[in-house]
Formats: sequence, C-alpha cells, structure tokens
Amino acid sequence: MSDEQEIEALIARRGALWLALSALWLEREPREADFARMVREIDASGLTLKELEWVYRLEMSPVMVRYQVSMAGEWRAFDENLLLLRLVRHNRRLGGVRKAVATLFSGLTTMMSRPRFDELVYRLMVARGERPPL
Repeated sequence: MSDEQEIEALIARRGALWLALSALWLEREPREADFARMVREIDASGLTLKELEWVYRLEMSPVMVRYQVSMAGEWRAFDENLLLLRLVRHNRRLGGVRKAVATLFSGLTTMMSRPRFDELVYRLMVARGERPPL
C-alpha cells in the first residue's frame, strides 16, 4: 500500500470519529449536539469502550493536549484539515517507543479532558442500553 493510500485509509477509518471527538478539547463545554455526534460516530465505527479509550488516550490526546496548553492557541474551533493532518502524522508514527511513551504519559495528556470523556462514555453506555457505573 502506498503512503497516499495508507493516509486515505486512515482518514476513512478514523477521520469522522476524530473530528467528532475533538469537541472534548474545545475551550467551551461540549453541547448536546456535540455529544450526540460523538455517540453516532462511535457507534458507526463499531468501537468497544476499551478501544474508544485507546483512541482517546493514544491516537488523539498527545496531539490535542497541545491546543489546551498553548497560550497563543485558538481552540474555540479547529481547522479540520490541519487537525486531521496532525492526527494522521501522529498516528503514522505511533508504534514501538512512541506508543510506550504516549501510554506512559496518557494520564497527563488526558487530565484536562477526562471529565468530558467520562461524560461521553456514560452517554454512550446509556445509548447502547448498557448499565453505566454509578
């Protein structure tokens, strides 16, 4: 598979999900419509809760946390093309030592968005008819 085909496949597999989940890192709290979109995209992707956790922690957080900690950054909305480019670059390099480091530091990179992610998981479980933890 060529690099271009690999990139296209990655965007086809994850792009819509990544863009929907990016609302977890916005300056404002996600709205009902944001959560509904996230739940739809997660269901469309067929991810389990465990797989969703890894997408959040390893595929997205190392890139997205940079928006949150940047003093000059604008994160009321994201340039979707630039965001996808950064996520694709990160994910194409995510293996071996990089994956281990991302896993090791994922508690730090998810710290600010974790309450929003937990709310999303709760909503997802309710939508799937699963019993959320109390």
